[in-house]
Amino acid sequence: MEKIVIIGGGIIGMTLANYLDTTKYQVTVVDDPTGQATKASAGIISPWLSKRRNKRWYQLAKDGAAFFEKLAQDFSLTTDIYQRSGTLIIRPENQLAALAELAEERRKEAPEIGQITCLSPAETQQALPLLKPLPALKISGGGRLDGAAYLAFLEERARTNGVVFVQGKARLYKEKNWVVSTTYAEIPADHVCLTAGPGLGQLLEHLNYHVDVRPQKGQLLSFETTASAKDWPVAMLEGEGDLIPFANGKILLGATHENDGGWDLTPTEAAKQQLLTGIGSFLAAPEKLFAAPMTVRVGTRAYTSDFAPFFGLLPSEPGLVVASGLGSSGLTTGPYIGYLLAEYFNQGQNPSEKQKLFEKYSKPIAAYITQRH
Repeated sequence: MEKIVIIGGGIIGMTLANYLDTTKYQVTVVDDPTGQATKASAGIISPWLSKRRNKRWYQLAKDGAAFFEKLAQDFSLTTDIYQRSGTLIIRPENQLAALAELAEERRKEAPEIGQITCLSPAETQQALPLLKPLPALKISGGGRLDGAAYLAFLEERARTNGVVFVQGKARLYKEKNWVVSTTYAEIPADHVCLTAGPGLGQLLEHLNYHVDVRPQKGQLLSFETTASAKDWPVAMLEGEGDLIPFANGKILLGATHENDGGWDLTPTEAAKQQLLTGIGSFLAAPEKLFAAPMTVRVGTRAYTSDFAPFFGLLPSEPGLVVASGLGSSGLTTGPYIGYLLAEYFNQGQNPSEKQKLFEKYSKPIAAYITQRH
């Protein structure tokens, strides 16, 4: 039985581990959870009205959002992890007609968008009572995902299926085959999947590669409330703020994008006030929500120079698969990337054919990883 080692137990790595055929492969996940973006995050699965011009990114995000129906069925995800809740897009009233027109156009290729409805201020507040009465566009196909709950659920599922987990920092080197070294173990591997987010550069640096990926700090606020939020949609607010209610009463606000934060995981008062002030201005009774018990989640995202993810086979290194650069759309795109990589292994590893599929969604790996001379 061939051995696959996955370095990085975030959203790509954990989805990959659960889709790999464990009757064909012995699977080990090596993970250092410190600062992991997925564990700190919760997000909105609703990419269809993005104004980003990167066609590959949009194709990946669109197909990633459509994939959630299969993902939820395959893994029997409960509503505290993922729910197709609908999305409210809060914008000035004079922008909503154009957004609705864009949504109708994109629904031709993405029917999972669902119903598209312009809401009056009163209808918006009725749909999501936390908000002030504001005009909104409602997309019924939007959803929400709690990253921490997703990872915890999939780790338990993977362990049940025989996947081995090793915690700690990993180092990769090659003898006859690949070897993944940790503090307590030397793990031989026929194939290695590097899904360590912004840590990919460190993993490949000593193998003489430069990786175009950087860490970005993100903070979000989580409030524990008694709100009956089971049927509430999520809200994408003007600016960078999201309001994400979960059925169990947990309300999340976020998130920041701190390019100068690097690997620092310290919660900051400045970020807290930025979120409270920016998102609080949309709330009907911010003082009531802000009085609830609150925690701050902090994680480190991976970003590339062109803000696009990449994944696939490292051409000069047989048996090495890489994925990184998800940025703030990782909860939408990460599970689908994990599934595509699993299919590469499960279906017999046809590198040239699969690389063509991967490049439908991202530039060639050489655009992000270069070998030093």
